[in-house]
Amino acid sequence: MWTRQHKQRNTGRLIIPSLCVLFLAYFGFHAYHGEFGIYSKYRFEARKAELQAQLDAVKARRIDFERRVQLMHEGSLEKDMLDEQARKALNLSQPDEITIMLPTQTK
Repeated sequence: MWTRQHKQRNTGRLIIPSLCVLFLAYFGFHAYHGEFGIYSKYRFEARKAELQAQLDAVKARRIDFERRVQLMHEGSLEKDMLDEQARKALNLSQPDEITIMLPTQTK
């Protein structure tokens, strides 16, 4: 009777560690680059700072507009403000005056 001798292979010992490495690499990659990953957090923070700067600019502009409207209310009507708005609307000035029109900032 013949018997076969099989040599022990070490490949079976590498299957579980290699699967664990692949598993960790997959989830590690998505933890950094995924939709809710670390890199996305930094992009979110940069976008948040940019939008906060825009909000501050809009708030400052609104405060300026509110101040200018307050100057034109009845009872506290300021003649210089009325004169400025009338000249701007009618595009009129006296012959001896120099008018410097500043461009309005629109976005």
